[in-house]
Amino acid sequence: MSAAASPSGKARHLAVLCAGVVLCLSVWFAGTAAVPDLLRAGLITRADAAWLTAAVQLGFVAGTLVSAVLSLADRRDPRMLFLACGLLASAATLAQTLVAPSGAAALALRFVAGAAMAGVYPVGMKLAASWARGDLGLLIGLLVGAVSLGSATPHLIPSLLGGIGWQAAYLGAGVLAAAGGLSILAFRPGPLLGARPPFKPSQALEAWRNKGLRYANLGYLGHMWELYAMWAWIGLFFSGVLAGEAGPWTFAIMAAGAVSCVLAGLLADRWNRASVAALCMLASGTCALLVGPAAAVTPWLAVAVALVWGFTVVADSAQFSACIVTLSPPDYVGTMLTVQTSLGFLLTAGTIALVPLAIQGLGWNWAFAVLAPGPLLGAWAMWRLRPLLPR
Repeated sequence: MSAAASPSGKARHLAVLCAGVVLCLSVWFAGTAAVPDLLRAGLITRADAAWLTAAVQLGFVAGTLVSAVLSLADRRDPRMLFLACGLLASAATLAQTLVAPSGAAALALRFVAGAAMAGVYPVGMKLAASWARGDLGLLIGLLVGAVSLGSATPHLIPSLLGGIGWQAAYLGAGVLAAAGGLSILAFRPGPLLGARPPFKPSQALEAWRNKGLRYANLGYLGHMWELYAMWAWIGLFFSGVLAGEAGPWTFAIMAAGAVSCVLAGLLADRWNRASVAALCMLASGTCALLVGPAAAVTPWLAVAVALVWGFTVVADSAQFSACIVTLSPPDYVGTMLTVQTSLGFLLTAGTIALVPLAIQGLGWNWAFAVLAPGPLLGAWAMWRLRPLLPR
């Protein structure tokens, strides 16, 4: 066994990879972290705030499709793709401080940052899977945990860079993304790195014709209905609920998912993946219903519910990809993963825009309740999938 392929080498390289993902993913919600300051200054509206996040989601969908059609992660060294996309995301995020906080230029830069993440998040999963030996659920869980921690990071930045104003989140995230892109140079892929099956649009309908894939995708769509809208708006919710700086609490709520992804991955590798996902979605959907009313009782009860919500809302995320890999014929894996990811992130753009409408119509006490049907229906789909998966 080579030094690189030894258990210590595996742990070292996965640690480098996860650190790079954490740093690069800080750009994703940089705009969301800037929103409270921008709203207080009267520089944007809630609709503008929704588009700052939705533009990233749409950019990611576009980047994923382009990467899949061109097979970029297979035709190019995936480490170099990760590096280039990390630096591109950094440049787009730093440039955000030089334009008006809303408008065409701001949205275009957010779109570019999201497209660049298509060379970081999915490529990171491919690199992590190259080390898998019976622990695929755990390794993907580690990567999704890194995504959660990275997504939470920009909420800490304004507190650490006080006095800069709304530009702080963009400046900090841009610097971190550049460091994350460069860090991949210290990573070495595992022995199982190989070409992923190519994207074939003609196979896309198999995602709905195949019963198991259909349930897995419905479960994923229910999960995505809730996840990114919760991440996009929970900071603004607590900026109104808590007297004082809400950024550190928002970070803690989102970062809680970094722990749960690993725990769920360990459990899923030993139990049934669909059962793990269903239980997580039942818990998170319940929290979506309760967090608003809890705030009406006391802010700290809302914090407690939100910490549970942050822990459960992303815990199941890795298992949907693992289900697709398990259920797809080998020649379909690349297409099925692309279909799942693209549909899921496209859906998030709509639910991110839905929450401000719910705030207007229902108030903050019940605005998050519109997210609950997604995970509850998703839990039903995963429960139906359960007997179709191996233990």
